[in-house]
Amino acid sequence: MSTPGYRINHQIQAKELRVLRDDGTQIGVLTRENALSQAHEAGVDLVEIAPQAVPPVAKLIDYKKLMYQLAKKEQAAKSAAKKVDLKEVRLTPFMAQNDFDHRLRQGREFLEEGHKLRINVKFVGRQLTHREFGPQTIARVTESLKDVATIEQAGKWMGKFYIATFTPLKIKHVQAKDQKISEQEVQSNPNGQSPA
Repeated sequence: MSTPGYRINHQIQAKELRVLRDDGTQIGVLTRENALSQAHEAGVDLVEIAPQAVPPVAKLIDYKKLMYQLAKKEQAAKSAAKKVDLKEVRLTPFMAQNDFDHRLRQGREFLEEGHKLRINVKFVGRQLTHREFGPQTIARVTESLKDVATIEQAGKWMGKFYIATFTPLKIKHVQAKDQKISEQEVQSNPNGQSPA
């Protein structure tokens, strides 16, 4: 039975191994046969965890337990990484001001939540003969969102779309959170007395 990534028990080919217990404490440098006999006595597997080390490092641990621990560690790292979604707002070059403002409010909300924002200016039919309105529309958006975002990717043409990507300003995002926390403190303590 072949195992992906780790050699276990008789798959280990090194003659000497630095052996660890499952809690990480070191037993010492042992021959492969001594390490295998200790693993057999303890009822666990001998798993080679660092084959490039001199001598290679092996651990006395149940192989399934090791794989479970690694999966949990990977899952914790994945959940700790902040997920930033790319939200999209679609505009047209000749849209009414109210519609434009509404779409920008949506985009502003996305940016304040910490998401990236892609602005698509869609050109249809004869509008394609007036391509100069794409950069002008993105310039209007940039001016409107300059307090909450910076332009990450300048506008470029992709078929019938003129596309630009914005990223939120982290300083503003953190300040907004701090302001919400301070407002909540004021609401919970209207007399202004500090809790003692």
